[in-house]
Amino acid sequence: MSLVGKLSAEVLVVAPHDEHHGVWVGRPHHISNVSPSKMPKVDLHAGKWGTVGSVGVWHYVVDGKVNVTKGVVEAINEENKTITYRAIEGDILQEYKSFKVIIQSIPKGEAAWIHWTLEYEKLNKNIPHPIKLLEFVIHLSEELDDHLVQA
Repeated sequence: MSLVGKLSAEVLVVAPHDEHHGVWVGRPHHISNVSPSKMPKVDLHAGKWGTVGSVGVWHYVVDGKVNVTKGVVEAINEENKTITYRAIEGDILQEYKSFKVIIQSIPKGEAAWIHWTLEYEKLNKNIPHPIKLLEFVIHLSEELDDHLVQA
């Protein structure tokens, strides 16, 4: 049984793809205003939002448990509207040796697909695949979309 895995999902949203991409790249700390029950706090730890190498501290709630993870922006591709975050400290690394989150905003007419990819290596075979975390980001995308449409 392999300890390395990849999960992905796409969510169809109504707000334009560049608005979603703009939040995840340059204003991720606004997510706590959009969904304080799921992500009560996002702080900039080092660097500047919207730049490769910047470090954020993410406070998020999955299954009623508050988690904190420090992540670095590993890559930003403006042409493909993609950002990659890699966990460098925190709760998620208690179960996973490595963990990356890749978010891509793909135009679809006046709507967009938000494509989430979770790449990870479990510490051992008893650690579950992060399906609950994938469900979490899907719901977070829907709440962000509701907010962007109302704005």
